[in-house]
Amino acid sequence: MAIISLALKSLLNRRFTASLILVSIALSVSLLLGVERLRVESRNSFANTISGTDLVVGARSGAINLLLYSVFRIGDATNNISWNSYKKFSENRMVAWTIPISLGDSHRSFRVMGTNRDYFQYYRYAQKRSLTFHQGQPFDQVYHAVLGYEVAQQLNYRVGQKIIIAHGAGKTSFTHHDDKPFEVVGILSPTGTPVDRTIHVLLQGIEAIHKDWVAGRQVAGRKISAEEALQKDLTPKAITAFLVGLKSKIATFKVQREVNNYRKEPLLAILPGVALQQLWDLMGVAENALLMVTVLVVAVGLIGMLTVMLAGLNERRREMAILRSLGARPGHILLLVTGESMVLSLVGVTIGLLLLYGSLLLTQPFVESQYGLYLPITLPSLREWFMLGLVGTSGLLIGLIPGYRAYRYSLADGMSIRI
Repeated sequence: MAIISLALKSLLNRRFTASLILVSIALSVSLLLGVERLRVESRNSFANTISGTDLVVGARSGAINLLLYSVFRIGDATNNISWNSYKKFSENRMVAWTIPISLGDSHRSFRVMGTNRDYFQYYRYAQKRSLTFHQGQPFDQVYHAVLGYEVAQQLNYRVGQKIIIAHGAGKTSFTHHDDKPFEVVGILSPTGTPVDRTIHVLLQGIEAIHKDWVAGRQVAGRKISAEEALQKDLTPKAITAFLVGLKSKIATFKVQREVNNYRKEPLLAILPGVALQQLWDLMGVAENALLMVTVLVVAVGLIGMLTVMLAGLNERRREMAILRSLGARPGHILLLVTGESMVLSLVGVTIGLLLLYGSLLLTQPFVESQYGLYLPITLPSLREWFMLGLVGTSGLLIGLIPGYRAYRYSLADGMSIRI
């Protein structure tokens, strides 16, 4: 303890240099933990988005693309699938339930999804948790809408409010279906998934607002009011995708094969878990590269500490000699310098950990609102503790290098004056 106390006093005497070392270590540790937390929570967020769904069916494209646009609302579908094809597979004797999905419209940059009431009954997330309502109830009329929790919070919407849907899924739209407003009848409880950033309406509502549209454009002179649209046949002609729940898991591959071999229309059925693993494999290279860069940043911080300590040894030769003259042994000098390195490493790691939590506290709302990624403020995981221990141990081992050099300085060498 006396050596640690002496090391602390020595560092306080050189507080400016020590502060620079601490800043370097703290920033590198914070970056390392931040990248690790971002990697883990992004995976958890994706994995928790969908649960209990056996198959996702859409137009034939890539498995990852189908998963991204149908479940995570990222990107757009290459094509739609016909309503007749959907009805055929929804009536399959091995199918327990289906949830149709129609995408393509938006409201103030939030996606609008057409579906039916089965969505609230069968959709599951995060270990088969059901959707619940924070306010209101499910839609039961054509011009009703149910908001995700984040949509309501960001736009300050309440039950009973009217909203206008825009054509297209871009952040900026110059075409609005302002003649057919939707009434908010429900707000879902927060889920930490893309559901929170989605506006849900009936499939018939999507059909109604496009009754006077052809090929993505409103037909001139063919204006159909909201009331007139209700008198039309609002059976969907096409949807974007649909989720499938089967009566038995054994039938999964059989139904998947039937969908993929369907001759009337090119369809693709994917297993969400398998497609998600393919996504991780694709992202694995980028994750590892980012982690390696972060590790190198930590290494640079530790090497910077080594460089500063080695450079300062020559200035401290007289200090070491005085300590030796007062009875300190070479081993004490070794412990002193190594103790300084250990103190710097531990304090730097602690500050880095506090900096991480401070950053999470400040950026959590922004990251969640802009990227849909929830970063919980929790205690470090075992992997993160291991990383912290590794950084601290590395700092201690690095301190042995200047410690050994100081150990070799003799009393006569320290007291002599070099010209």
